[in-house]
Amino acid sequence: MQRRKFVAAAALSSAAAAAPPAKPAIDGGTPVRATPLRAGYWGSQYYDEKERAELMDVLEGQSPFRWYGTKPPTKVLQFEKEFAARMQTKYALAVTSGTAALQCAMAALEIGPGDEVILPAWTWHSCFNAVVLAGALPVCVEIDESFNIDPNEIEKHITAQTKAILAVHLQGNPCNLERVIAIAKKHRLRVLEDCAQSVGASYKGRPVGSMGDIGIYSLQLNKTITAGEGGAVVTSDAALFERASRFHDLGGFRAPHQQFTGEAKLDWFFGTNFRLNEFSGGVLLAQTRKLDQIVGAVRGNARSVYAGIRDLKNVKYRLLHDPDGELGTGVFIDFGTKERCDRFLAAMKAENVPAAKPGGSVILPTLPHVIEKKTIHPNWPSFTSARGKAIRYGAETCPRTIDILGRFGGVLMDPKYTRKDIDDVIAALRKVVPAMV
Repeated sequence: MQRRKFVAAAALSSAAAAAPPAKPAIDGGTPVRATPLRAGYWGSQYYDEKERAELMDVLEGQSPFRWYGTKPPTKVLQFEKEFAARMQTKYALAVTSGTAALQCAMAALEIGPGDEVILPAWTWHSCFNAVVLAGALPVCVEIDESFNIDPNEIEKHITAQTKAILAVHLQGNPCNLERVIAIAKKHRLRVLEDCAQSVGASYKGRPVGSMGDIGIYSLQLNKTITAGEGGAVVTSDAALFERASRFHDLGGFRAPHQQFTGEAKLDWFFGTNFRLNEFSGGVLLAQTRKLDQIVGAVRGNARSVYAGIRDLKNVKYRLLHDPDGELGTGVFIDFGTKERCDRFLAAMKAENVPAAKPGGSVILPTLPHVIEKKTIHPNWPSFTSARGKAIRYGAETCPRTIDILGRFGGVLMDPKYTRKDIDDVIAALRKVVPAMV
């Protein structure tokens, strides 16, 4: 099926290349589409009787709590087993959100006051917040043209207090994990993979999340599979799994999780409550079984678009450290300047094939509350040490990140796009891009 899509797109591009260029709609030409193309939420588009059956099973069993009830609960536990197997790790822990998963991972790695964690300047709030809520100090690093952390920038930010690198795989595209892991090993640092925006992606043939010391996923509505909210932590280290499990459940280690690792190795410590309920567990179990279908569909659509415009001259695409492993969340192009990119976005909107700049994250060092180091208490340890007081955030600390995100634009993909939708995307790009690059 993927080969047929590729061949069809290649044939379309050859025919289009031979035809005279059509006038862009923004210049008075006819739009490619009569109505705007709209992407949906990936996982929820695949809801069907499988999710319904899982929910009804919990409802009729009257046992929505994950550990006990009128009928022995099984959904969350089975989700953990199947998710771990899919991600090629020994253990998986289901939690209430990707943010909760990050906090559990921080606790598992014993990151706390006096420690520093390196993370990309462009990522979601939860990454920075999890470091601060652990009492540690976030150290932001510039991104490269994959929109992920630039390995060339990491070592200059490592200090004696650095404990971990937060390797975030953003907007469906794995970061240069090989380089990140090599740097971490050289400096004896931990690697936490944040796969919130890349659930189902892979790197060099391995699922993202399985190669660092510990990995996390978000299963919120915007993610590959979803229960509305939800998250997961994965690792193949029994000690890290036990610490994460204890932290998510008030410090205890329940018997079913002890069966995963053999036996408890640690004592109680203070934890929180990030337990997932059986309703969400049931939905995520059904969704996990559809993950490869969803990933295959969106990846196939993205590859068809790449094939359909590959012959366009002087086009520079987003850097893909592993083209076979990325999800295909979007096809992004470098327009050289913010001004040209903005014109591209306006021109694509006129074709009724909306385009966008990189999204789903924020440039953290530029946020006022980050610059001002606003925490929940004035004596919060992250910024009270000499190092914490000295560190500075702001636009001047990440000019390359700001530049990259300003000049890239692209079309987001959807697993449910039809052949006609993909043909329209290709046609719009072929009309608009040559006038912009």
